[in-house]
This record gives sequence, C-alpha cells and structure tokens, in this order.
Amino acid sequence: MQNGKRDIRQELAQRVLVLDGAMGTMIQKHRLSEEDFRGEIFRNWHRPLRGNNDILNLTRPDIIRSIHWAYLEAGADIIETNTFNANRISQADYGMEEQVYAINRAAAAIASEAAREMTSRNPSRPRFVAGAIGPTNKTASLSPDVNDPGFRAVTFDDLREIYHEQAKALLEGGADILLLETVFDTLNAKAAVFAIQQIREELGREIHLMVSGTIVDKSGRTLSGQTIEAFLYSMSHADLLSIGLNCSMGARDMRPFLEELSA
Repeated sequence: MQNGKRDIRQELAQRVLVLDGAMGTMIQKHRLSEEDFRGEIFRNWHRPLRGNNDILNLTRPDIIRSIHWAYLEAGADIIETNTFNANRISQADYGMEEQVYAINRAAAAIASEAAREMTSRNPSRPRFVAGAIGPTNKTASLSPDVNDPGFRAVTFDDLREIYHEQAKALLEGGADILLLETVFDTLNAKAAVFAIQQIREELGREIHLMVSGTIVDKSGRTLSGQTIEAFLYSMSHADLLSIGLNCSMGARDMRPFLEELSA
C-alpha cells in the first residue's frame, strides 16, 4: 500500500491498466492566449510564454485538471502529468529554468488530486499518476554540428542533474510512477535512470519506473541508431515496471516493433 492505495504491481497482476492519451492536443483545443500562459504570476514576464504548456500547471491548473478528469472519466487507469518539457534544458527557451521545481510539483499535485477523487468513487479500481519526463531537446550521444562530430551540446552529468530535479519534484507532488517517454537517445535515458536510482537511495523507497522509446521510421531504429533489441538490452539494467514505444508512427505501423519488444 502507498498513501492508502494498492501498489501498482498488485493491480497489474490482476488486470490490464490503461494509460491516458496526449496532453498537448487536448491543450490546443482550448485555444489559449498569451494571457492564459502568463496568468497573474507571470504577467510581466520578459519573454513570450505561449506554447509553454508546462507553465499552465501554475497559471491555468483548472484546464490541466479538466484534461486529467476527462481521461479518468474515459477509463484511464494511469494519467500522466503535464511535464513533458518541465526540465531546465527545455524551459531555458522561456527563461523559466528557476520555475522547474514548482512546475513539476504542481503538475503532480494536480494529477494526484484528480486520481484520488476518482479512486474514492470506486476504491476497488485505484487510479495512478505517472510523472512524465521527456527527453529534452538535446542529445548526449550525437553532435548537433556536422563539422564537429565530437562535440556534445549536453553532458551525462548535466542530464543527471536536470532529471534529478524533475523526478524529485514529481515524487514530492504525489506521482506514483515515473515515466521516461519519447526516448530517442538511450544515453539520455541512462542519465535519467541513474538520477532516479540516486533518489531511491536518498528517500529509501521504491520508485516505479516506466520507459517508452521512439523510433524514427519503419527501419525500427531510434534517432541514435539503435534497433529495438539494442534499445531493450540497453535498458535491461534498470528495474522497470514496463518498457514500450510511443510517438513516431501510427498504431498499425508500430505493432511489429511492439511485438518484437514484447517477445
């Protein structure tokens, strides 16, 4: 039991759990303005904020909660936090690096409150919150400069630090699981796994971890060139709750690769 809720592994042993759908497209349906993204908190911010969906956890939490609730009512057992780009690297585009911790903690709290309310209506079917951790917009394995193949825009240690900050805030906000999603560079993911292992030791508790990679085309390779089999092996050292794929192609085209992953 965690916070009075059955452990997710117990639930998985009894039934299939359904993950929610996209957050970004649901936000787009609201046709939000620059003022919505700024709110009162960032009314005088020095950069445009429209498009920074993660900041809505602070400025329009009502909208984020309504999206979570829609997925819960549709039957989702696991809802993801609105934190795909809630890390220092991605938030640097908006000058929001110092807001990262608050964004993640608020996002997890919003989702957790919605999950608790739905669970209270049907305690035999608990709902869970997955703290979403995106890949950032930098890669530790590839150079962004074709004229300097040895150059890296980010280091393993840089990534470990930013992932540590994000993961810890998500857990403090109430996330039951951490989800590394849209992994295109396994070295980035390894930095995140290392950071989460550090947090496990710091907190002295189990942290459930899900990993979802992404392939670039029908070749079945990640952006960094890994095959599905190589991706699986490179993540096999981590104690994972699940491993899968997201993004890239439609469900029909992804099916052969999911079958390979599950074999």
